[in-house]
Amino acid sequence: MSGTQKQVLLVASGDLRLAANQICWPEQEKAEALLGVAMKKLGFTVKRVHPYDPVKKHGFIDSQKMGMNVFRDIDPSQPIIVFETLWQYTHHVLAGLFTHTGPILTLANWSGTAPGLVGMLNINGSLTKAGINYSTLWSENFDDDFFENSLKQWLLTGTITHDASHVKDFKAIKLSYDEESTGRAFATNLKKNKAIMGVFDEGCMGMYNAIVPDEILHLTGIFKERLSQSALYAAMHKVTGTEARQVLDWLLDKGMSFNWGTDGATELTEAQTLEQCKMYIAAVRMADEFGCDTIGIQYQQGLKDLTVASDLVEGLLNNQDRPPVFSETGKELYKGQALPHFNEVDECAGIDALVTYHLWNQLGMPGENTLHDLRYGEHYQDEHINSFVWVFLISGAVPAAHLTGGYKGASSDRQPAMYFHLGGGSLKGISKPGHLVWSRIYVMNNKLYCDIGVGESVQLPEAETQRRWQATTPQWPIMHAVLKGVSRDQMMARHKANHVHVVYTTDESMAQKACRIKAAALAELGIEVNFCGDVASSAA
Repeated sequence: MSGTQKQVLLVASGDLRLAANQICWPEQEKAEALLGVAMKKLGFTVKRVHPYDPVKKHGFIDSQKMGMNVFRDIDPSQPIIVFETLWQYTHHVLAGLFTHTGPILTLANWSGTAPGLVGMLNINGSLTKAGINYSTLWSENFDDDFFENSLKQWLLTGTITHDASHVKDFKAIKLSYDEESTGRAFATNLKKNKAIMGVFDEGCMGMYNAIVPDEILHLTGIFKERLSQSALYAAMHKVTGTEARQVLDWLLDKGMSFNWGTDGATELTEAQTLEQCKMYIAAVRMADEFGCDTIGIQYQQGLKDLTVASDLVEGLLNNQDRPPVFSETGKELYKGQALPHFNEVDECAGIDALVTYHLWNQLGMPGENTLHDLRYGEHYQDEHINSFVWVFLISGAVPAAHLTGGYKGASSDRQPAMYFHLGGGSLKGISKPGHLVWSRIYVMNNKLYCDIGVGESVQLPEAETQRRWQATTPQWPIMHAVLKGVSRDQMMARHKANHVHVVYTTDESMAQKACRIKAAALAELGIEVNFCGDVASSAA
């Protein structure tokens, strides 16, 4: 970028849902003002290329059609900032960015309350998949040295150089013969026997990065069964009230609590929970009918206008100890097993969920796993902890086995009305302390890649947990995660998705070993693997 070019364009991709855009607009307005101050300090100006809409009461691009219209009227060679302070639908701006030839910067505010970080990471993963060059940056107040120095570099050169010293190619970490052969044999067996991924409508919430092209998915031995959410809704109507009640009674007997009220518009009701129990039974029956080894329900588009949230359903599916489901002829389905579910039809996470669940079982460990949003984080220090602690948070898919106290530590809160107007509850709790393996599969250069590392779920004081919950979404399950050998900025610069995948191990040594074995399995599936952070070589 020429030093004499002093104007930078700005766009803001928004949610598809009017209420979310209206609620998040004040934070966007505030953050853009702070950015303007930072740009002026460096001798540049910002031109917002789409105005505030007084009728809609926000200034976000809220559809693909609008995004195309906005980009038609701008100079494609001019530098542009995509600025996010909320969850957004990437396809609103993807078409315009696809043909934009000037430098692109994705930018987010460092906040858990307004989830711009999650929205920006989804854009980053989508641009990576699309082969679009971009730089990325984040800040809390847009006046810290890291932000100012990085922004200055982008303004003058069109790129930002981030620290990637934590990344090591799979081949650079030495695996023992037993570890490598175990992982590769598992993958060889998967490719031979093959597996079915049930996809209940693709492309949830504009997540272009979450759709894996069939031709590269098939190389792993996994094939999609494309299912309709309308068929799932129809299947719910075949489930009897007695069957739904049996599921709910099972959960109550396990000690799970439900924060029921009477006003369904704003509170969780028992009727909503029973409807979720019907969806749970219907999903298992459909998965069995089509022979699915893993499934993903989109929910947010389509089902959200018909029925309650899928999130309680997703958490139950991911737990091995779950309410039994029987076919219409009385056969118990997936008896004693989880049915791995990938939230929001994130097919990259679906690959990870399937592989991890069965590999962990083979290694003699519980296979329950889940994805989370990489929501935000802060440094935390007390007599036990002195680390950057991430807030991992997701509306659904977290199994009770991950929570302190299991089902007894789990509750169900009504999902926020601005996203879930027909209600339905979550499977909420605090993730138990323990060592874990984290990962993310993503698409780049029309191939599958995976970043993988080790970490720990830590226990924070109750007051700190509540503070973080209240700063994000208190209805959702939370994990306090420390990623070993990966700093905040290294993670943000490198991560290619809004989601991160986690699974527990029995101890720290097993986390290292299982991480290496899983990496070998993924490599054998044809996935390009990179270790991130403190993953050690094993003894020969």
